[in-house]
Amino acid sequence: MSTNTIVLKVTGMTCQGCVRSVDKLVKRADPQAQVNIDLPTGRLEASTQASAQTLINAINAAGYQAQMA
Repeated sequence: MSTNTIVLKVTGMTCQGCVRSVDKLVKRADPQAQVNIDLPTGRLEASTQASAQTLINAINAAGYQAQMA
């Protein structure tokens, strides 16, 4: 499988604990993912083998709102 760079806009994150939770959600979908999350802008960039829709579904199921940036 190839690695893709996925950029998402995530709303609902209010603190570093939220950032850690979202990071864990991405790594649950792809343990090898490299994740960078900017809390003030809600921008998530992931280098991952998981699909964008897989990440969006996992993040949304956890109570945040994710969409393609």
